[in-house]
Amino acid sequence: MKTHNRNKAWNEIKTNDSWAIFKIMGEFVNGYEKLSQIGPCVSIFGSARTKPDMKYYKLAERVAKKIVDHGYGVITGGGPGIMEAGNKGAHLAGGTSVGLNIDLPFEQHDNPYIDNDKSLDFDYFFVRKVMFVKYSQGFVVMPGGFGTLDELFEAITLIQTHKIDKFPIILVGSEFWGGLADWIKKTLLDSFNNISEADIDLVQVVDTEDEVIEILDQFYDEYNLSPNF
Repeated sequence: MKTHNRNKAWNEIKTNDSWAIFKIMGEFVNGYEKLSQIGPCVSIFGSARTKPDMKYYKLAERVAKKIVDHGYGVITGGGPGIMEAGNKGAHLAGGTSVGLNIDLPFEQHDNPYIDNDKSLDFDYFFVRKVMFVKYSQGFVVMPGGFGTLDELFEAITLIQTHKIDKFPIILVGSEFWGGLADWIKKTLLDSFNNISEADIDLVQVVDTEDEVIEILDQFYDEYNLSPNF
C-alpha cells in the first residue's frame, strides 16, 4: 500500500513537471520577443534592501544616468533598492528602462521607474538569468546579497568556459568588493590554482560612474555589440 502511494505521488510529480515545461517555454518566448527589440543595454545588479538615502543607491542612479547618456539602455531585476535606483536613473535621463521582475515571497515588487512596455515578470530564476545574460552588453554589480553574487558568478563562469562571448563585468564599490577580489586572487589562484591567471581579468573593481562608463566604452571600441548565444 505504501509503495502504491509513493508511485502515485511520483507519477503526479512527473505530470506536473511535464506541464511546467510549457510555462517555462512561454517565459522564454515572451522574454525573447520583448527583449530582442530594446537595443543594447547594460544590466545593473545589487541589493533590494538598499534604501534611497544610502550612498550606493545614489551612486547606482548616477551610473544608470551615465549609461543612458552614452547610448545604452538599463536592465535591472525590476524590484526595489539598487534595482529601483538603476531604473530611476535611466528613466530620469530619458533612456530605456527595463525590469525583469521575479515572483518572491518577500522583498520583491515592481518599482515605478520601469518603462510601461518593458516590464517582464518571471516565475523561474533560471529563465530570468538567461535574459540578463543574453541581452546585456555588460554587468554593473553594486553591493548586494546572495542573488547578486549568483548573477555575478554565473556570468563569470559562462565567459570563463566560453559558453558566451566576453563582456565587461564591473564591480562598483571597492570597500565592498575588495575582500572578494583579494580572496579570488590569493586563495583561488595563488594558493590553490583553481582558476587561470587570465580569469582575474574578467572582473574589474571601480568606485565611480566615470570609471564604469570608461570601461564600457573602451570595451565596445574594440568589439561590436551583439546578443550572447
